[in-house]
Amino acid sequence: MLKLQPNVGSKDRMIRIIAGVAIVAVGLYFKSWWGAIGLLPIATAVLRWCPGYAPLHINTCEAEESQGPEK
Repeated sequence: MLKLQPNVGSKDRMIRIIAGVAIVAVGLYFKSWWGAIGLLPIATAVLRWCPGYAPLHINTCEAEESQGPEK
């Protein structure tokens, strides 16, 4: 099974949630399907993993955040 290491930190998550909600809200206001694009940053914030960061080896997590839950 593929294990995704978190690569989105807490500040990055908040920015993604705010931006995603704003994009969805603008899409709803203008009654446009383009607002559905706002679900992408929300999903990456919830999952704490960004597929765009992985190939570039970008990690915005703090040291303790990237460890994941203890076993």
